[in-house]
Amino acid sequence: MKYRVLGLLSVMLLHSGLTLAQTGKAGKPDTDKNGTRHKTPAANEVPVAAPKQDIVIIPSWLPPDNPVQPAATVVTNVLDTKLDVRFDWAKQWLLGTATLTLRPHFYPQSQVVLDAKGFEVKSVRLLVNGKEKNLTYAYDKQKLTITLDRSYPRTEAYQVRVSYVAKPNELPASGSAAITSNKGLYFINPLGTDKTKPRQIWTQGETEANSAWFPTIDKPNQRMTQEIALTVEDKFRTISNGLLISSRKNADGTRTDVWKQVLPAAPYLTMLAVGEFAVVSDTWRGKAVEYFVDPPYSTTAKAVFGHTPEMLEFFSTKLGVEFPWEKYAQVAVHDFVSGAMENTTASTFQDKLTQFTPRELLDITYEPESVVAHELFHQWFGDYVTSESWSNLPLNEAFADYSEFLWAEHKYGSAEAALVQQKALTAYLEESQTKREPLIRYHYADREDMFDRHSYSKGGRVLHMLRQYVGDEAFFASLNRYLTRNKLSSVEIAELRLAFEEVTGEDLMWFFDQWFLKRGHPELQITHSYTGNQVALRVRQVQDSTFSPIYQLPVTVTTWVNNQPVNHRITVTKADQTFALPVSQRPALVKFDATGQLLAEIEEERSTEELLYQFYHAQNFLQKYEAITLLRSKT
Repeated sequence: MKYRVLGLLSVMLLHSGLTLAQTGKAGKPDTDKNGTRHKTPAANEVPVAAPKQDIVIIPSWLPPDNPVQPAATVVTNVLDTKLDVRFDWAKQWLLGTATLTLRPHFYPQSQVVLDAKGFEVKSVRLLVNGKEKNLTYAYDKQKLTITLDRSYPRTEAYQVRVSYVAKPNELPASGSAAITSNKGLYFINPLGTDKTKPRQIWTQGETEANSAWFPTIDKPNQRMTQEIALTVEDKFRTISNGLLISSRKNADGTRTDVWKQVLPAAPYLTMLAVGEFAVVSDTWRGKAVEYFVDPPYSTTAKAVFGHTPEMLEFFSTKLGVEFPWEKYAQVAVHDFVSGAMENTTASTFQDKLTQFTPRELLDITYEPESVVAHELFHQWFGDYVTSESWSNLPLNEAFADYSEFLWAEHKYGSAEAALVQQKALTAYLEESQTKREPLIRYHYADREDMFDRHSYSKGGRVLHMLRQYVGDEAFFASLNRYLTRNKLSSVEIAELRLAFEEVTGEDLMWFFDQWFLKRGHPELQITHSYTGNQVALRVRQVQDSTFSPIYQLPVTVTTWVNNQPVNHRITVTKADQTFALPVSQRPALVKFDATGQLLAEIEEERSTEELLYQFYHAQNFLQKYEAITLLRSKT
């Protein structure tokens, strides 16, 4: 998923405010826990000094305590879902029949509990040898608890058919900053009274909203194949997951399209869209690549989406895993509740992100193209391999975020990629002033809290650091191992670490622990001096180590002498550390983190004398510019 961040990002970083908290409570009577009052010392007695109370400095960015959020316990597996749906536009209802193929995960089960939000349940039946048998059930408008005809072992699948009416508009309104509504199914201009937008129906399943329009076990650690029959007015086009396997016209002027996806995916990735779309067609390696847009934008669709075949080729080659799904469609819809969504084989986009007139195309930035890359990369990271819980969301979103860098690097070069990197780094550092969380968060108040700049921007930068540390060949070999070993399954962060360790042969717990499982980032103060053909480089980690770690930081320091750079590879492991760097003479420039890959706030402290030396002995404009900028800041 790509959610939109509005407004310009501030580059100025402010120090976090601090709040004081004390252990012990003021005004507590001088009694012990048993209620015994201690005597007051006489005037001639020397009072014993009271023990000092510890003072804990709590940063303003420290989040409140939140409950633990484990992965959902898998009691029953949803193996396959077949839906037969039609729509009541006036009432904004979905009239549906769902046939679910289910199987106990391990222990025998005599009931199954399905997520089904805001339904009117008509009937629940068991299918046995082509015959239907009524089942008893209980329903509280959120959970449908079905009593089976007997206990089923894990070796035996069974089928349940639920007839229902989904009424998403009757659900309590809810949403988040990233996903502004969670009613699952949306009717846009249903009566056609708004002449500024078309009539459309579309769905949005992430995080757990698809159970507002079909019964399922709405958790990311489920996987199912699916078939959806959509009955609509003949003038409408439909789009859903997988391939269109049949389309028939009905006597009442409607048409029924049947979409089938043969590879299993998580329930939240199921989608449908209905509207009077224009379809612009492309292909890649014999697979259909299609762009669904409003008819007025059919002539500009390829200007926005047209790099998709090239992206498919690049990502497939880079990962060594060919795009695994049957087709890839992208559909622009009105009033979408987020930026875009990576439904398996059919991503949905906010219309304002992807539909432009020829004149508007002249002014667009990299953002629309980056969103196309982002959602496409999810087809591997998030769809093919899925995070088992929302706590592990960066296994989806950090990779999708990093794909924006990868595509810019491939297509437009290092300068454009560096700009993508800098914007993302600034986005995270800006957010870090008010909150700092581990990337992998097993404690949160709401699962949609995970959709923040940590999971996206910080996660992408951490992956880039990992790439720089292990090298390109090992990085992409590790991603290949991760994808092939865990294909069509759900994972947690340990699977990614193990893939990298098996490829590189190195224990990388230190990297994954400090960057994925701990909060915050390094805050570094760097000073250096020159004496006797040696640069003494002092690195201090000044972040609050009570609430964030002292980091292990492999980093490159470059010294420039006679316009020749020399790289020195060092590893910072302590809060205060000094390194001796050999040089032949006083360097014109000493550059910490020369490749600019480190996720940190870095303050390089240099004396006026050092900066003047750099300015007068600079070998190129960049060195002079840096020196004069820092000199101006001192004066």
